[in-house]
Amino acid sequence: MKQKIVLATGNKGKVKEMADVLANFGFEVIAQTDLGIESPEETGLTFVENAILKARYAAEKSGLPAIADDSGLVVDALNGAPGLYSARYAGVDGDEADAKNREKLLAELADVPTERRQAKFVSTIVLLQHPSDPSPIIAQGECDGKIIYEEKGENGFGYDSLFFSPEKGCTFAELETVEKKKISHRAKALAVLKSKLSV
Repeated sequence: MKQKIVLATGNKGKVKEMADVLANFGFEVIAQTDLGIESPEETGLTFVENAILKARYAAEKSGLPAIADDSGLVVDALNGAPGLYSARYAGVDGDEADAKNREKLLAELADVPTERRQAKFVSTIVLLQHPSDPSPIIAQGECDGKIIYEEKGENGFGYDSLFFSPEKGCTFAELETVEKKKISHRAKALAVLKSKLSV
């Protein structure tokens, strides 16, 4: 009998990605939206705080262990922005958000030279056994790159078409999904989670 675990997201892509990893450890992943659980307000000041907040809320509402992921793009020249606000950087929700966020990022970096356009994608995954779990499992992954001057590539989402990976010599949006999944910040965080669960 598999142990049910609730994932603090409604994002189908994340559900599948997490389910693949957690199935090996005897977990059956259920999205919080399937249980009618809304997302809490993200009031943390770090990716870790927000991930814990989301996992705790899902665990409280469902009575099940919970896992949450908080991730974003951190740009050095912008003092870490968009950071925690990556998904709502331009203050827009829904289908338009990604394009507006990229537009704002390019505008903010308009006068920043190539050598100062370093950035990284960060993913933080937290697993709580119950809402008051004092020792959550925390796994982090990072992916270094640069922000280019114009969008390139059709794949991916979010900031992928502006994020150039030196390792691959192209943007994340120019990579096949399978390739991106091997090197992405979430893939790295999931690998850390896997090793922590294996102990």
